[in-house]
Amino acid sequence: MADTTAPRPFMVISGKAVHDAVHGREKELLALVEHGYRLHGDGRTVNPPSYFLRFPEEPANRIIALPASVGGDVAVSGIKWISSFPGNVDMGIPRASAVVVLNDQATGYPLACLEGSIISAVRTAASAAVAAVELSAGRPKPARLGVVGTGLIARFVHAYLVAAGFEFEEIGLFDHSAQHAGGFAGYLERADARGVTVHDDLESLVRSADLLLFATTAGTPYVEDLNWFAHHPLVLHVSLRDLSPEVVLDSCNVVDDVEHCLKAATSVHLAEQAVGNRDHVHATLYDVLTGAFTPPRDRTVVFSPFGLGVLDLVVSRHVYDRSTAGVVVDDFFHELSRYGE
Repeated sequence: MADTTAPRPFMVISGKAVHDAVHGREKELLALVEHGYRLHGDGRTVNPPSYFLRFPEEPANRIIALPASVGGDVAVSGIKWISSFPGNVDMGIPRASAVVVLNDQATGYPLACLEGSIISAVRTAASAAVAAVELSAGRPKPARLGVVGTGLIARFVHAYLVAAGFEFEEIGLFDHSAQHAGGFAGYLERADARGVTVHDDLESLVRSADLLLFATTAGTPYVEDLNWFAHHPLVLHVSLRDLSPEVVLDSCNVVDDVEHCLKAATSVHLAEQAVGNRDHVHATLYDVLTGAFTPPRDRTVVFSPFGLGVLDLVVSRHVYDRSTAGVVVDDFFHELSRYGE
C-alpha cells in the first residue's frame, strides 16, 4: 500500500506554464477571486500583515512577503514574495517580479514554487473587475474608461473588465511616458477597443471618465483637486497612493481589508492620520458582495485594494491543480525518514 502521508513531489511551474493555465479563463478566474473574497469575509482564511523589506539607500525599491492560508475547498497555505523595482522600467524589463510557494495543509511541506508576476497581475485585475461590477450595480454602466499608468497591471485590468462584460465607447490614457502610453494604445487597438485617446494632461482624463483606473508606481499622492471628481466617477485605486487625503475624505471608500489597507502610507491611511479616525472607510468589498452595504450613486466611489495574499493563493492553487507543464523535482526533499535509513 502506498504511503499516503508522504509529501507530494515538489513542482516548479514556470511563467509560461502559469500563462497557459490562466489565459482565456478570465471569467472562471473572476468567479474564483470573488469566491476568495467570500471565504475571507466568512473567516475561512488567515491573512497576516504583509512584511515590507525596504532598502535605505534605494527607497523606491521594496520586496514584500504576503503569507496566507485559505480553507474551504481551496485548502492551501503559502506565501508570495514580490519585488517592486521601478527603475527596471528604464532598463526595458517589468517593474515587478515574484514567486509563490504553496504548502500542503496536511503536512506543511511545500508543494510547488510558481512564477508569481502573472498570478499577482491576474488576482489584482480580477479583484478590480469584481469590484467594478459590484460597485457600479446601482449606476449607469460605465462607458468611458480612464487609465492612469499604462503598464502590465493596466493591461490585465482592462482584459478582465472586458471579460466581466464592460463595453467602453471611449478609453482615455495618461502616462508620464509617451512611449508607454503609445504602447498601451497599440495593445488596445489590437484588442479592438474603440475611441482610444492619449491625454496630454491628467485633469482632462479624470474629468472625461466615469470609470477610472489608477495603476501607477506613485509613492505619494499627487491628485488633489476635488473639482476633477465633480461628476462622481467610480475609481479603481489599484496603486493606492495617487489620491490626496482630501479626495479620499470627499469620497465613499471601499477597501478589500480594513486593517491591511490602512497602513504603509496608502491614501486611505494618510486620510486616517489627517483626521484621527477611520470614518471615511465605509465598507469592504465583502460587505458589498453580501448586500450589507450599497454604494451611493451621488458620490465618488473609490475602491482601494491593498492586495490580499489569500487571493494569490486561490489563483495559485487553480494553476497548480490545472498545470500539466510543471517540472517535478523528485529529489527536492533529500531526507524523508525521520531517523535515516
